[in-house]
Amino acid sequence: MSARIRLQGMMFLQYLIWGSWAVTLGTYLGQTLGFEGSQIGLMYGTTAIAAIVSPFFVGMIADRFFPTERILGVLHLLGAGILWYVSTLTTFEMMYPAMIAYALCYMPTLALTNSISMSNLEDPTGQFGSVRVLGTLGWIAIGLVIGGFINEASALPLQLAAGASLVMGLYAFTLPHTPPPAKGQAFSARDAMGLDALALLKNPSFAVFIVGSFLLCIPLQFYYAFANPFLNEIGVANAAAKMTMGQMSEVVFMLFIGVLLRKFGIKTILLVAMLAWAIRYFAFGAGDADAGVWMIYAGLLLHGICYDFFFVSGQIYVDQQAGPKIRAAAQGFIALVTLGIGTFVGSWVSGTIVDAYLLPDGSHDWTAIWRIPAIGALAIFVIFAVLFRPKPTAVPT
Repeated sequence: MSARIRLQGMMFLQYLIWGSWAVTLGTYLGQTLGFEGSQIGLMYGTTAIAAIVSPFFVGMIADRFFPTERILGVLHLLGAGILWYVSTLTTFEMMYPAMIAYALCYMPTLALTNSISMSNLEDPTGQFGSVRVLGTLGWIAIGLVIGGFINEASALPLQLAAGASLVMGLYAFTLPHTPPPAKGQAFSARDAMGLDALALLKNPSFAVFIVGSFLLCIPLQFYYAFANPFLNEIGVANAAAKMTMGQMSEVVFMLFIGVLLRKFGIKTILLVAMLAWAIRYFAFGAGDADAGVWMIYAGLLLHGICYDFFFVSGQIYVDQQAGPKIRAAAQGFIALVTLGIGTFVGSWVSGTIVDAYLLPDGSHDWTAIWRIPAIGALAIFVIFAVLFRPKPTAVPT
């Protein structure tokens, strides 16, 4: 129990850090620093660059040479200093490379915290959910704090994240000792990128799933990079706090994803996710901060379906198709496609489109902006409905 409580504290801090800056960064960059939409998109794309690079770091260093908790601590301490430095910068030319440096410190810690948890729980399958859910609660908690007490268009959320990263860096050294799991094993770039999973692309349905996942990540980035700037621009009060409605619904749907997969199957669940993304964006485009605010809230509450039904069920599907032999490679490959390449392309596309609908008074035509990812998600929905034909597979209870 002591180990599990420490791991829960680790997850709480891990995602509190991310939630401190990721939600409001677009508002700060756009409203206060005057960044263009394409520049904001590229700033959010720094995590995608790190997601592509970090498997090499984790596979080559963390898994082979040093205890995982020490690597976690060092990365967060470095990240704290870099992120504080980022908060002092005001130009894209200076901030962008600094943010890449921070992302390279932070993104590997996502895998490291999972690894520490799995290594120190007596029953990882049964207990990991109760540990990981504290991460979502950390994201919710910091969103409520920022939305209620901190200026979202300031550098304070970045500085708060830096402070939390410092605390996490020190806390990491108190975590259960976790020796390097692959000590003495040879490093392979093919293993790090999950390229052994390419054999699964011979299955037409799996190939459609990979292509569809990549394409869907493009409209997804409109939400992650520009939902908070949108809410603040149209005058929704305490936008960061309101956005935690999405994480609250995520917790609820996470509890039922296994039951729903067994009942309806992977194709239906993925199609519902794609349709939910389209409905969310249409709702954003039609809503406002007054009589139509209920549409904004509905779009936020759809996050549980949008995220859980796509990412969580997708990971389960990949696990089913891969089997034990190439399970790790397959999960690495889908992460590379979605969190890496798909997110980077989506960040650039979303920023470019937001720039295209900038109005003379400095505001944006958000109705037109949200219509584009909504139509994109619908198009992917149609392609998936026609071409994705998975074989029935038993879903583990």
